Amino acid sequence: MLIPETLRYSEDHEWVLVEDGIATIGITDHAQEELGDIVFVELPAVGAELAKSATFGVVESVKAVSDVYAPLGGIVTAVNEALTTKPETINEDPYGAGWMVKVTLANRADADALMTAEQYRGFLAQEKP
Repeated sequence: MLIPETLRYSEDHEWVLVEDGIATIGITDHAQEELGDIVFVELPAVGAELAKSATFGVVESVKAVSDVYAPLGGIVTAVNEALTTKPETINEDPYGAGWMVKVTLANRADADALMTAEQYRGFLAQEKP
């Protein structure tokens, strides 16, 4: 399972990459593995305001329908429109072409409070039964 060192992670299994005040958000490799084959993705519109910990999207797979939660707050500046026609991209490249939204940060401290890769590994180890 991939857990890139350069990203931050939420307990809801979203990843965040912050560059120049813009956060790119997607779901983790663990999340896409747990979901199985993703068949539909619903994302917010550009300009939507995300509230930290609130639902901002839906991912539907052959196994389940899951909400996607905002790991931080901000305004959506870009949406990965390619996922509407190729949702399986999340399975194929969750940390690259499978990104979901880009957000201007409302509060930089929200990103700093997310887990590091090492902390996320520990979180996953505790989460397993």
